[in-house]
Parts: sequence; structure tokens; C-alpha cells
Amino acid sequence: MRDEATPEVKSPRLSSWVVAYALNMAMTCLITYWVMTDALSRFVDDSFDFLGGMWAVVATVFVFRETRPGSLSAGIARLIATCVSFALCLLYLSLFPFIPVGMAALIAIGTLVMALLGRREDIVTVGITTADMVVAAMSPTDAWQQPLLRLCRHCGGDRIRCRMSMDRLAPVSTRYPNA
Repeated sequence: MRDEATPEVKSPRLSSWVVAYALNMAMTCLITYWVMTDALSRFVDDSFDFLGGMWAVVATVFVFRETRPGSLSAGIARLIATCVSFALCLLYLSLFPFIPVGMAALIAIGTLVMALLGRREDIVTVGITTADMVVAAMSPTDAWQQPLLRLCRHCGGDRIRCRMSMDRLAPVSTRYPNA
């Protein structure tokens, strides 16, 4: 007997479109990593550079969709959530050092802001981005700079993904074969 919460899965088949999609995602993530680690290397040491590259790849995967409009929509949603997190974290870190209670308070405030903006579906993104920005600022020196670096990194990953759309790889009639 099948659990109602578990969706039924079609028989798995790998079409050439799915393989192209996977390769496009992999290439986009690799390009994002290279671009962002190169850009960050001018401002931070190697450990933060590599970590920043990893988070830029996460941002890229987060907005990776099958079509340009889908990627653009996900990128805009992520940008809104990142900007809310950026504003909250910059203000907080300009006034206070990192403490776990402060992070929890920022996540709660970010949740309330997104609910007030009517963007409940982006609350998870605000929480993840806020935790990333605040935890990265655990170093007491220049902690306020971390939100700015994270904003640049998130926007960089999103922008690269939106430019590398799957729309370029397949004509409209074959875009969703046997989905």
C-alpha cells in the first residue's frame, strides 16, 4: 500500500534532453565556481575564497531551472530574499558581534518581513541566507563586510545561471520530452 504523502514516480528514463540539462548544470556550476573564486581572491584569503565559490555554486543550483523565465523568476525571488537578509545582517553586524541568539532573532525578523511582503515561499531562502551571512561574520574584525561579500557572491551565481538557459539547448517542441 502506497503512502499518500509519497508521490508516485514514473519509470525513470534518461532522454538526451535530461543528459544535456545535467551537463549544462554541471558546466554552469563549474563556471560559477571559477568566476567567483577568481573575483573573491582579490578580497579574501584562500579558505574564504573556496567557501565563497562553494556557496556561489549552491546559489546557482538553487536558481537552475529548465527555462530562462523559470531561472529568471527563481533568481528574482532569491535576490529579494538575499536583499532582505543583507539589510538585516548589515544593520545587525554594524551594531553587534555575532551571537547565536542574534542569528535566531534575525531569522525570525526576516521571516516576518517576507510574510509582510507576501513572499512566504521565500522564507526558507531568507533563513538560509541570513544564517550564512551572520555565521560568516563570526570573526570579530570587519564582520560588517561579510554581508556585502555574500550579496555579491549570491548575485554572481544567480546571474551566471540566468545567462546559461536551457532554452538555448533545445527547440520548443523538444524542451519537455516525456516529462
